[in-house]
Amino acid sequence: MKIITVIGARPQFIKAAVVSRALKNKGHQEIVVHTGQHYDARMSDIFFKELDLPLPHYHLGIGGVSHGAMTGRMLEAIETLLLTEKPDYMLVYGDTNSTLAGALAASKLHIPIAHVEAGMRSFNSQMPEEINRVLVDHLSQLLFVTSEGPIALLAKEGILKGIHCVGDVMYDAVLAFSSRATEGDLFAKWGLSTKAFGLVTLHRAENTDDPLQLQIWLDQLELLSQKLKLIFPVHPRTAMAIQKSVPDWRPPQIKCIEPLGYFDMLLLQRHAALVLTDSGGMQKEALYLNTPCLTLRKETEWVETVAAGWNQLLGEHPEKLVANADVMLKTLTLKTAPQLYGDGHAAEKIADLLAL
Repeated sequence: MKIITVIGARPQFIKAAVVSRALKNKGHQEIVVHTGQHYDARMSDIFFKELDLPLPHYHLGIGGVSHGAMTGRMLEAIETLLLTEKPDYMLVYGDTNSTLAGALAASKLHIPIAHVEAGMRSFNSQMPEEINRVLVDHLSQLLFVTSEGPIALLAKEGILKGIHCVGDVMYDAVLAFSSRATEGDLFAKWGLSTKAFGLVTLHRAENTDDPLQLQIWLDQLELLSQKLKLIFPVHPRTAMAIQKSVPDWRPPQIKCIEPLGYFDMLLLQRHAALVLTDSGGMQKEALYLNTPCLTLRKETEWVETVAAGWNQLLGEHPEKLVANADVMLKTLTLKTAPQLYGDGHAAEKIADLLAL
């Protein structure tokens, strides 16, 4: 099969790394298109180098503009590529603007679409990602889901065909790459001890674009840091928001650092006592690496992690962050997380299904 893969954001680079390898092993021809949605080298280039991801055949360089402008420019550029390359399939991941643009372009040219991580729902229509994932699912012919839950959600929307439960390719990635995340001098550099710190990420628009909401989370993190040292790789979006709203925010027990590569983030998640994040991918990575997670959002697509007790949502009650962190640290420290999303062979299953 000749497959065009559209990617543009950090989580997609990680997922594509294992799927691209599986596609190659099955003899598929893959053409990688990087939209440029994540254009900062710290959020893009480093992942291609670390993960041995094939350099993109096309780099569109479209990023740093509004949602509408970004999606429209991507759609136009991808359509041009599809007319030239004439692939058998369009392969897209997750729920970004890149995902939607790739699916729309392929749909209008009657090219079948394969959607990795289909069927996820937060039921928050204020999130651009929710709009993207719903539309892409309704356009797709192959829908690769991580567990049984999304199958029922898709059925409620009338989507009954082309659904395959393959597991989570991010679990594949953790299994494939976690052995390459070695300590080196990382812990000495930041004065960290195993299971004696919390790892923080915060980047979603709902948490960073509203100065009041950003201040609430920063205040709660500062309170927690009085009990647990925190390390905070700051996303470029968040760095700009902090600089604008609270430029003097520098709590002594929160180590704010530049964004890190995938291996370093795996290492920190594996050795952290607790992960605090609004990232969907990190909620799962924390589970796979046996680290409790507090999610700084009102909802999550990964409801199984909450049901299993390994993840808690704090968006409705940010003021409970410290108390909930205390409870999780006391009750989960010596327990083993359940594995909820497949057997670590999702990428191979996707490559096989694309050949049918």
